[in-house]
Amino acid sequence: MKRFSTLSLVVALAACGGGEPAQTPATEQPAAAPAAAPATPVMGEMTMPDWYHADDGAKTVHMTITAGLTDVKNYWNINGATDGNMTITVPVGYSVTIELVNNDPVMAHSIGITTVTENFGVLDPTPAFEGAITANANSMTEATLPGETESITFTAATAGNYTMACFIPGHAAVGMWVHFNVSADGTKGVQTAM
Repeated sequence: MKRFSTLSLVVALAACGGGEPAQTPATEQPAAAPAAAPATPVMGEMTMPDWYHADDGAKTVHMTITAGLTDVKNYWNINGATDGNMTITVPVGYSVTIELVNNDPVMAHSIGITTVTENFGVLDPTPAFEGAITANANSMTEATLPGETESITFTAATAGNYTMACFIPGHAAVGMWVHFNVSADGTKGVQTAM
């Protein structure tokens, strides 16, 4: 005689659907909308760190972005920042070159500029500006691998608020993103949360 535990019965019912679907009472309210991302943090003074270089005559910005600069969030950070705790600002119309350096010892990462500014899920690999995303940005096996570098260049054509994020599924959702602003008034530099 075979014996089945209660757990086996529950697993078997769940695998088979567990019977008829429950009826939704007419008075049940729809599910609440997902919570919005935290408000933009208070940012400190505008600085020009050694990884950010602007040339106003040539209207260019060059920056080195290191994925996994520190072990913060298991190396899932952008120049050590996570969860929007840094804002990178470039002037509108400037040509922007980003050199992505992957310092994470085990995980591939990518970088791109997106119009999504909250509620990060799986990011569509369509960048805010043509060329503003690394190759195979949402692939865990074909994005920028540990120890590799990759460069992208694009024109910051439209002023506004954007996000710089890792496009590998789940990475931005757990905090691998920072603010990326394109200023209409020529403001440039980097701010970090106070």
